[in-house]
Amino acid sequence: MTTEQMIVFGIIGLAIILFIWDKWRYDIVALLALFLSVVTGVVPVKEAFSGFSDPVVVTVAAILVISAAISRSGFIDYALSLLSRFAEKPSLQITVLVLMVMVLSAFMNNVGALAVFLPIAISFARKVDRKPSELLMPLSFGSLLGGLVTLIGTPPNLLISRIRAEMVGAPYHMFDFAPVGLGICALSLIYLSFGWRLLPKDRRGKPSAEDQFAIQDYVSELAVPEKAAIIGQTVQEAEAMVEEEVSIVGLIRNSYKRLVPSFRMKIAEGDVLLVEGDTVALKGFMDKSGTELVGSEETETLSVTSDEVGIAEAVIREDSELIGMNAKRARLRSRFGVNLLAMRQAGTSLKHRLNEVRFRKGDVLVLQGNLDAMPETLSELGCLPLAERSLQLGRQRQTFMPVAILAAAVALTIMNVVPISIAFLGGVLLIALLRIMRPNEMYAAIDGPVLILLGAMIPVTAALQSTGGTEIIAGAIAAITGGLSAPMMLTVILVASMLITPFLNNAATVLLMAPIAVTLAHKLGLQPDPFLMAVALGTSCDFLTPIGHQSNTLVMGPGGYKFNDYWRLGLPLSILVVLAGVPLIMHFWPLR
Repeated sequence: MTTEQMIVFGIIGLAIILFIWDKWRYDIVALLALFLSVVTGVVPVKEAFSGFSDPVVVTVAAILVISAAISRSGFIDYALSLLSRFAEKPSLQITVLVLMVMVLSAFMNNVGALAVFLPIAISFARKVDRKPSELLMPLSFGSLLGGLVTLIGTPPNLLISRIRAEMVGAPYHMFDFAPVGLGICALSLIYLSFGWRLLPKDRRGKPSAEDQFAIQDYVSELAVPEKAAIIGQTVQEAEAMVEEEVSIVGLIRNSYKRLVPSFRMKIAEGDVLLVEGDTVALKGFMDKSGTELVGSEETETLSVTSDEVGIAEAVIREDSELIGMNAKRARLRSRFGVNLLAMRQAGTSLKHRLNEVRFRKGDVLVLQGNLDAMPETLSELGCLPLAERSLQLGRQRQTFMPVAILAAAVALTIMNVVPISIAFLGGVLLIALLRIMRPNEMYAAIDGPVLILLGAMIPVTAALQSTGGTEIIAGAIAAITGGLSAPMMLTVILVASMLITPFLNNAATVLLMAPIAVTLAHKLGLQPDPFLMAVALGTSCDFLTPIGHQSNTLVMGPGGYKFNDYWRLGLPLSILVVLAGVPLIMHFWPLR
């Protein structure tokens, strides 16, 4: 092994450790790997930023913008309104919703497709008195599966196509992924239609029609004013007011905080109670106890809503600037004009003051603020609203135009008139010129960290190939699995890609695994396409954790899921993908 190879292995190994550690954002880790590669000389200085000029980066950015335009358009709202007839038929809800998100995510960013359907799924659950947890995880998995069908369905497919062009000589076309992808989608749709029963039942009792999509674990602050009925009562007596449907998990008196106070402790005027419970029980407790809602900052009025001011519930996206900050540091009131009334972190019982709790991706927040400004405020905060979308009346020109632009870009790509990057860049220009989106909205739709990851890791993984590192890894895999048949080797690549993806970003996994897969195929005297398809399939099917893909993270809070819940539904689906995927790949992409 040469010195350059050892350096490349060391840098990529360090990057993998940092990706798994998850203390630094993946874009920062990617930039660190690029910096070390340039400093050590394994990546020439003149090629340091070549990844940022790669057509894949431009294409991903353009797809994100067009996806945002479609999700904002009246076309999607109109299509969703047609689904309302299924709201009263629980047996069809999951099948219809998952099918719709699959179709949409085949042609737009899968996170954007999920964001469109997340509010409607919650609405459906509320209308038929079922738990959102039964709908949201299948919906997330459906958004990942839909991306398998087309070249633009997910960034890993674009990267696979790029690597094929470099190592084989020609890229993939728009629907080259469809034969395998459609088969996997069909089988997965059948599984998800009944497999949702594997998810855990509601742990807090039967849901009611008044439940706000299972936000039972909110923690709120209640002040005890003068002459409140609760004064003089013990904690146990106070909780008994609402038959223990709320829990007093903390008490603050004279700036001294006592977590999980004794049941015999008496409540006094001026105390601040940290109360855990759902919104319905919380209101009943306030009415009976005479306490007042405080929130992250004290208010002088007892009312938290009016004609102009209201409450919005939203989930923190992975790219939100709130992550790592608390309400006090984020200055929600002074900067954004909203007040944090309650929050929930999936799998965690909060026992700190709201303004002291650090936000995490997937947290569900209850925010109070101006209703007219709330949509823009949530966008600035990096939060996805958990409420039904309203039809955008009076904007007929924009209703169908984004879809027409997408269709035109896809058609130009299929007919080989222009490269995919140019076709979608033209679509972005049309969106801007026709004023379908404002420039600031277009820039906000671009996922900066993903683009940084791609631009930084492309030259780093290219160094692994240029120094012969892929040859060493492929040779080691061939030696270890020397007695296995060709189909089993294909299975190894698929399973390895699937297991690595939850700990690395799926784009990073493609950049690492695809060159190794092609090199391994050449060593075995097999066609590279089946192995590339195995990598594409494995990196897009992350069903085991909430951290491997943004879609899984997005539903964790609203669905009330715990980390292990993903295994319950995701492990059988992963096995199904492997058992069905290998034969499908070999049928449409022969090994020899």
